[in-house]
Amino acid sequence: MKLALITAFGVGGATIFGVILGFIFQKIPHSFNDIVLSFAAGVMLGAAVLGLILPSLEGGDVWITIAGILVGAIALNFTDKLTPHLHKITGVDQEEHNNKQSEINKVMLFVIAIAIHNLPEGLAAGVGFGSENVGNAITVALGIALQNIPEGMIIVSPLILAGVPKFRVFLIATFTGVIEIVGTMLGYGAVSLSKGILPFALAFAGGCMLYVISDEMIPETHSHGYERQATYSLIIGFILMVVMTWYLG
Repeated sequence: MKLALITAFGVGGATIFGVILGFIFQKIPHSFNDIVLSFAAGVMLGAAVLGLILPSLEGGDVWITIAGILVGAIALNFTDKLTPHLHKITGVDQEEHNNKQSEINKVMLFVIAIAIHNLPEGLAAGVGFGSENVGNAITVALGIALQNIPEGMIIVSPLILAGVPKFRVFLIATFTGVIEIVGTMLGYGAVSLSKGILPFALAFAGGCMLYVISDEMIPETHSHGYERQATYSLIIGFILMVVMTWYLG
């Protein structure tokens, strides 16, 4: 319980750290943004496959794992229908709007999208501690924390450009990290109550993360002319998770 709580604040705190970096580097070029986000996607992919889906197979039945992945992806698909895609909100590919309130509303929808996606990421960090392999759980949590940093960074700039006061920007962005803390504790609590749901819960969290990677992160990083750099960055992120799994798993 204590380790899970520390992990929850660590994972959520990584988002807040990214927010602080976003204030420091407000004007991030698209090339750097795409490379960093692709690295985060590679880390998430490694965490989903190595830290969640494979342990789910080890602890249960292949059909339970398949069901968990599909249900996780479908769950994110339903929530995604209520929120915009990243590339619709960053402002680079959008026409300029004279109505400032309309722009703020769009940016807030983007923040809500990040918050919704952070919930299953928190669940992924939490359910891992329901298994006996604490090292593997820590690997997943570290992977999620690593990808939360650039995620926190990209929240800041659209809010500032929309005219939101900086202190309020910090509060709003911090909220997305708090959601992840809540998700981590919910995931830990669920598997602590019933170890029998652990294989499904691990696969569900993995399916959620796979959906975010494919539907949000890869399209965003492959739409500005830096596809090759983004691809290698994703591979490096995945390799990092392989190394972490080898030594910590």
